[in-house]
Amino acid sequence: MAYSSYRSEVRNIQSFLQMKSLTATSKQAAPDPDSMDMNADCFVSPRYAKKYKTKQLTARILEAHQNVAQLSLMEAKMRFIQAWQSLPEFGIKYYVVRFQGSKKDDLLGISYNRMIRIDMSTGLLLTTWRFSNMKQWNVNWDIKQVAIEFDNNVSVAFSCEKCDCKVVHEYIGGYIFLSTRSKDQNESLDEELFHKLTGGQE
Repeated sequence: MAYSSYRSEVRNIQSFLQMKSLTATSKQAAPDPDSMDMNADCFVSPRYAKKYKTKQLTARILEAHQNVAQLSLMEAKMRFIQAWQSLPEFGIKYYVVRFQGSKKDDLLGISYNRMIRIDMSTGLLLTTWRFSNMKQWNVNWDIKQVAIEFDNNVSVAFSCEKCDCKVVHEYIGGYIFLSTRSKDQNESLDEELFHKLTGGQE
């Protein structure tokens, strides 16, 4: 069974591939990087400036510009947003947490459809939990701990180190609320459900 985000991910990938195909079919001749008076270091991060030579950067920047030069302002903005949304870490909010039984802090990434546990020292993704597999979540306000139960008897508990656990609780509840809403713009807002999912009982 496909996740609820499957269709939107397919559309994003197709639009990204369409952008790639536009670059391949473009008939315009690329400007000569040697004839351009451009400081490529102003357009890229220092990491890339060290990694590539100025000529290589200039050529890549000009090629990227050529791909969007014929677009209207609105189309160019839409392409930028689509490219931004296709980044793997788009829309993920990170929190420093300590999982139950662990002696060190980890990062918890919360996205619209999943939670991700990331090792803080290496940056490696350790575990992903989908909201669609979540049975319930509870917050112990006395000890500031969030406990989540997933399918297949998987339980996770953590305490927030750098923020109030209410923030994490609200993110989880808000994303679950959004996943229950249909794409129909005429659907009325169920405020009671929203407050039930995001409200805390301190």
